[in-house]
Amino acid sequence: MSSDEELLEALLAGEHRALARVISKIENRSPGYRDLVSEIYAHTGGADVIGITGSPGAGKSTLVDKLAETYRDRGETVGVIAIDPSSPFTGGAVLGDRIRMASTVGDMDVFVRSMSARGTLGGLSTATADAVKAMDAFGKDKIIIETVGAGQNEIDIVRTADTVAVLVPPGSGDDIQTLKAGILEIADVFVVNKADRPGSDRTVQELRDMIQLGDGGGGMSGGDGHHSQEVIDAHDDWDGEVADVEETAGWTTPIVETVATKGEGVDDLISEFANHRTYLVDSGEHAEQVRGRYAEEIRTLLREDVHALLEDRLAERGGIDDLAESVRQGETDPYSIAGELLDPVEDCLDELETEDA
Repeated sequence: MSSDEELLEALLAGEHRALARVISKIENRSPGYRDLVSEIYAHTGGADVIGITGSPGAGKSTLVDKLAETYRDRGETVGVIAIDPSSPFTGGAVLGDRIRMASTVGDMDVFVRSMSARGTLGGLSTATADAVKAMDAFGKDKIIIETVGAGQNEIDIVRTADTVAVLVPPGSGDDIQTLKAGILEIADVFVVNKADRPGSDRTVQELRDMIQLGDGGGGMSGGDGHHSQEVIDAHDDWDGEVADVEETAGWTTPIVETVATKGEGVDDLISEFANHRTYLVDSGEHAEQVRGRYAEEIRTLLREDVHALLEDRLAERGGIDDLAESVRQGETDPYSIAGELLDPVEDCLDELETEDA
């Protein structure tokens, strides 16, 4: 048995050290990682994947900590992937392993892993999606992905998470105006955290107004498939429960107020996550969601592989600098170069089609 086969066996047997090694292998793109991930696929599909995103200062890490603690109190195991900004020097996660996950320190059934965004759009690298699969195959019941909350590009989280919660801090009217063109559109649940601070009522009202106007929020642009909507009802004021809802033809997108530092509203938020999961499964949209995710993974891998192939071809032609110089001197143009480099790929595809015919 090879070392990778032993590693996979240990992962499936629930050894946390094996999980850590698998994720390191995935993140570092070590030799053999693709075969390993391929084997992992057959053992996935059992975990709920929750994305937590939003503007900086919204209290994402504290809320993730309380979510993990509450899930553990309910007897469920948790995996947390914290996507940190990439170090400009090493490409590694700047914040390291999150010391803010204080409540669950020492609990082996809460596995926390920080990962570098590695400069990819949306803060989620291909490695993150593979790490989710590793945690899923390991047997984690809940997998929480916390992102850097950088804005529009956070929409990439949709491709990895089943349910997306967008956090908005109280008194953040300007933030809402900024966010509504981006990450608010991907929310399955809105969370106004730090709800004990001044301005929370106003923030809830602004979110409600935004939803009623149909100007962003809950995927109201219709791009997500499960948010075609008409606002039917909205009720107000937080009393430890859901503060507001957007009732749609399918999913009802709630606004939940929480005070994560005190654990207030966390149970209600978890209930909304469970409700959304039930909706996705019962409506058949979960299967559609997973299909879409796999389609995007295939496209991503093809882009990566073709890019690597073309880089090799460029090197054979003397490198891209030499080609750029030939363009500068008027000997050729970028379109001609791209066509010449892709000709062998197209020829191979044509040969395969001929053989299949």
